[in-house]
Amino acid sequence: MTTQQHVRQFFSQSDLGQALEACKSSFFYAGFFSLFINLLLLVPSFYMLAVYDKVLVSGSESTLLMLSLLAVFLFLVMGGLEWIRSQILIASSARLDGLLGGRVFDSMFTQMLASGGRSSSAQALQDLLQLRQFLTGPGLFAFFDAPWMPIYLVLMFLFHWAFGVVAVISGLILAALAIWNEIATKQDLNKANQASQEANQFTQRNLRNAEVIEAMGMLPRLRERWQQQQSEVIALQGKASSKAGLISGLVKTFRLAIQSLVLGLGAYLAIHKEITPGLVIAGSILLGRALAPLDLMVNTWRGFSQAREAFHRLTTLLETFPKVEPAMPLPEPQGHLTVEQLIIAPPGCNQPIIKGISLTIDPGQTVAIIGPSAAGKSTFVRALLGLYRPAKGAVRLDGAEIQQWNREQLGDYLGYLPQDVELLDGTVSENIARFREVDPDQVVAAAQQAGIHDMILRLPQAYDTRLVGGGQLMSAGQQQRIGIARALYGNPKVVVLDEPNANLDQAGDAALMDTLAQLKRQGKTVVVVTHRNNLLSLADKILLLVDGQAAAFGPRDEVLAALSQPRTMPQTATA
Repeated sequence: MTTQQHVRQFFSQSDLGQALEACKSSFFYAGFFSLFINLLLLVPSFYMLAVYDKVLVSGSESTLLMLSLLAVFLFLVMGGLEWIRSQILIASSARLDGLLGGRVFDSMFTQMLASGGRSSSAQALQDLLQLRQFLTGPGLFAFFDAPWMPIYLVLMFLFHWAFGVVAVISGLILAALAIWNEIATKQDLNKANQASQEANQFTQRNLRNAEVIEAMGMLPRLRERWQQQQSEVIALQGKASSKAGLISGLVKTFRLAIQSLVLGLGAYLAIHKEITPGLVIAGSILLGRALAPLDLMVNTWRGFSQAREAFHRLTTLLETFPKVEPAMPLPEPQGHLTVEQLIIAPPGCNQPIIKGISLTIDPGQTVAIIGPSAAGKSTFVRALLGLYRPAKGAVRLDGAEIQQWNREQLGDYLGYLPQDVELLDGTVSENIARFREVDPDQVVAAAQQAGIHDMILRLPQAYDTRLVGGGQLMSAGQQQRIGIARALYGNPKVVVLDEPNANLDQAGDAALMDTLAQLKRQGKTVVVVTHRNNLLSLADKILLLVDGQAAAFGPRDEVLAALSQPRTMPQTATA
């Protein structure tokens, strides 16, 4: 496939390419205005040429006045065109964000789910911001202005062939310096960016465990490790900046030298009557204008490199996690769950955690999942919710594979309480309502069913109390009970609770028992992971997981009886 075909395929199939294609007209207009801006940038050269060759020779003040007024008018026009061009690029940047922002946000969450929560960085949003900033920064103007360099070179040749030769050679030297800058700094900048991301993720993970770190005096050692990572980042950035600074200094020195030397060349040519005195000054100004885009490219190359890396990362992210078209809505489920030879290997695990489980949960049944630590209980319930894709087998809700459901629609029918409850920034009512439009009646109903209505009323602003930082000012038990209310909001058909009483006191435990009894009376399908025997009294069936396998599954009394006689209990069982 040719390069041109690759480009066409990128713009036709890539989300980022399609977004840029949608902004193509803006870039076209920016380039169109760049033509007139670059033509108007010739005004200083022609103004000096006219002043030296016409005004000083004729001594006409009126000519000087008219030339000056015309030059000022053209400068104002050029300033207006510059402003219009910048507004076009700002608008295209905003449009690009509007076209891609939501898509990048969704892909970032999909990436986190696919990595099992290990990729918790918001790098994708930073990459989009980096790309937007480049589109509105001075570096992009250099790329718009560079194509018009031939205009200046032709004029330099028209002034005198020697001027043209100097301009061409100078342009080639600056282009070589720009390429050198790219080669010299690319590897170090890439390593520095990667090391910086790793250091940031290391810091984020530490901040989430600040209390543990402080309680056990781990801060000095973690600080030392962070400083080592930071020193590596600084060293790599310093190495790249040192090279870039050297090249930038060479570029600046060369530009100043060549513009001064071209004055000398012009004076030599004027002495020999080959050009007029006005062309001496005009040639120097025009050479500076011709080399300006290349000079700007070298000085802003770091921003261009960062934008290019951000572009590649965004392209990879969006291609790795393509947009999923919403599935056709399915009828409201009754809550019938079927697990067929399910094998689950969570992200980052080479070996399966869930190994060939098959079972059926009928609508309205309450199933308790028990088993030793690391038996795969949380992994199994995540698979029931469709958070993990099966390596083999299937999880079905009312006959349809869980992945076939429209996730937004499915969320209305599911209630989920994870083992580690984290509330989101917002009010108590927004958290319970799952950040949809708050329905006060449903919020209060869910809170009452979870037994926390009175507790919420004692908060400073009751249901309007704002939770910041995941509800850090609340106890773990209060957060868990609000999480239970969130799981119950909207009257879901299937409720999955992972260790719902892990942080509850006696009153909270009693409220949870009452909640489960209500769900049972309402005919909800309930799956609850527990280590406490009191919840087993409400279960219709019990699933015993051992090493990712169903060691026992069946009616509560039968499984409990088998557990009381371990010698006769089957090692594996399915239903």
